[in-house]
Amino acid sequence: MTALRLLGWAVLTVAVAGWLTIVEVFWLPLRVAGVPVPVSVLAAVAGNLLLVAAARRLSGSRAVAVLPALVWLAVALAGAMRRPEGDLLITGGDAATQVVNLGFLLLGVVAAAFAVGRALGTPVVRPPGAGSGSGGAR
Repeated sequence: MTALRLLGWAVLTVAVAGWLTIVEVFWLPLRVAGVPVPVSVLAAVAGNLLLVAAARRLSGSRAVAVLPALVWLAVALAGAMRRPEGDLLITGGDAATQVVNLGFLLLGVVAAAFAVGRALGTPVVRPPGAGSGSGGAR
């Protein structure tokens, strides 16, 4: 039952992280009165910090906690590559657009790395009665 539950958390985490990253990439060209609005940068930072922490807390697995960061990186890099048809989601554009796009990639990666480091650095919480915690048999 534990492996099936862990697999369920992993699938849910990958689906939510993938959906959120696609939405963030599509928000990159958002402008108000011709001025770029960095909503996707804020969503990338908050999403990576919150999804990694929530995956760690809810699943109890460090491996599942790393998945949102990996999915974010894969989708963001895929959005920056030109397709065979010539389509490009994360475009160059003018200087303001480039700043928003680079901020999205840089701050998103930094937030993901920070969140993964924090998730991997937290001690594993053992259920009550699982042993003395001293490591020695008595």
